[in-house]
Amino acid sequence: MARRPPRWLVATGLLTPTGLWLGLFLVAPLALVVQFSFATRDTGIARAVLPWTVDAYRTALDPAFLPIFGRTLAYAAATTLLCLVLGFPLAWFTARHAGRFRTAVLAAVLVPFWSSYLARIYAWKALLDGDGLVNRVLEQVGLGRDGGFLLTHGAVVLGLTYGFLPFMVLPLYVACERFDHRQVEASYDLGHGRVSTFARIVLPGVAPGVLAGSLLVLVPAAGDFVTPKLLGGVDQTTFGSVIDDQFRGGNNWPLGSAMAVLLLVLVVVVLVLRGKRGEDVL
Repeated sequence: MARRPPRWLVATGLLTPTGLWLGLFLVAPLALVVQFSFATRDTGIARAVLPWTVDAYRTALDPAFLPIFGRTLAYAAATTLLCLVLGFPLAWFTARHAGRFRTAVLAAVLVPFWSSYLARIYAWKALLDGDGLVNRVLEQVGLGRDGGFLLTHGAVVLGLTYGFLPFMVLPLYVACERFDHRQVEASYDLGHGRVSTFARIVLPGVAPGVLAGSLLVLVPAAGDFVTPKLLGGVDQTTFGSVIDDQFRGGNNWPLGSAMAVLLLVLVVVVLVLRGKRGEDVL
């Protein structure tokens, strides 16, 4: 019989391509961003190694940026919550009642991904404008708004929710499909109502999908800068928009890199906290 290679050798061979890919396209660019964050605007990117300074971090942590930082977190949290509220009923219905139409429903959720994200946000910009369809329809019932609904917090949250809703629906659908629906019937037979059954049986049963979907929405929503730029204004600026301004118009790569690192640290902290909370739930 041929001698089998050691398990560690097989594992190394299987993981090496992925490790090289992640190292080249994830770790290396991230290391460059961290390096740039310790440079100064005067030294330039080519000489960003020495001397190192924390001036960019001092500027990024200036209290003037705190409202923008808080607004970014508020947008991300509101988007995650709204995606959960809208996505859970759809995922539950699809998993339990759609039957042979499940594929069609999931395809309808994924259809927007077949077009450019930028084109879809521009479409929302046209809809929410003062002369857009949304404002004209609402004017018929006395709910219209002068200038439309652009440049508002609601427009930004709406655009983010529209863009990231499928990231919530798909994990929830998988969790709902794997959930044993007989537990709901048993709960009813034992005298529990709908609210009690949902809180004690359904929600813990689909908690992995809720956690996965929340993370998939929260992380990109916190770093998105396209939607706030197109649907918002000065009062709707997010941390991602400020980072984009530093790398393009502001020509201040160290400050932009420092802000990117701080946002990354914040996301990692949120992931760790949510992960521990998810372990407690599971």
